[in-house]
Amino acid sequence: MNVAVFGATGVVGRALVPLLAEHELTAVSRTARDEPGARWVVADAASGDGVAAAVEGADVVYYLVHSLGARSVVTGTPAAAMIVGKGSAAFETILGLVKRLPVMVTPSWVSTPTQPIALDDVARYLAGVCGNEATYGEGYDTGGPEVMTYRQMIERIAALLGRKPVIVEVPVLTPYLSSLWLNLVTPVSASVARPLVEGLRNPTIAREERIRKLLPLELTPFDEAARRALA
Repeated sequence: MNVAVFGATGVVGRALVPLLAEHELTAVSRTARDEPGARWVVADAASGDGVAAAVEGADVVYYLVHSLGARSVVTGTPAAAMIVGKGSAAFETILGLVKRLPVMVTPSWVSTPTQPIALDDVARYLAGVCGNEATYGEGYDTGGPEVMTYRQMIERIAALLGRKPVIVEVPVLTPYLSSLWLNLVTPVSASVARPLVEGLRNPTIAREERIRKLLPLELTPFDEAARRALA
């Protein structure tokens, strides 16, 4: 089967590409690459340059390109839970807070429930639906095995690092002010931090679990996923 992966050099793309080794794989990125396991081509999903050539002959196409931090793209409020893995913007933001701040003043919506999922599990789900006709024309929610708040995630990552930050929730921090603050104390830029912060307002819990019946994977507990990301 011919498979094309856009965003092959991103966090999810890098985890997915090795799982598709049995297929004729085209890995798509904005810059030239020459790595084993795939045919690498250059294309820009934003401008459209090279896209037609990249998908020519493809039976399955993965689109793993996001617009966080892109000034030219207008997006709505995101409603996606955190992917727990090294390089994940949301995970790196929380990790940066834990490492740098013994006392955190946070927006009150850090108490919003969410359902983080391990990077490895996201990649396994994506690989598992490749060529599976039962999934054609369908959309699925994916989530990890635990529901928690962002505050609980902060506290559990802190515990893995042997830290115990003091967290003070206040109702006056706007997404804009929060993004500027995160830009100062985490490796994530303000343009990326703002949509992440805005997403905290919305519960991000899987609305249905059909994917778990279709692909009955043993999901990775949050603490184990965080340990792998920290390793």
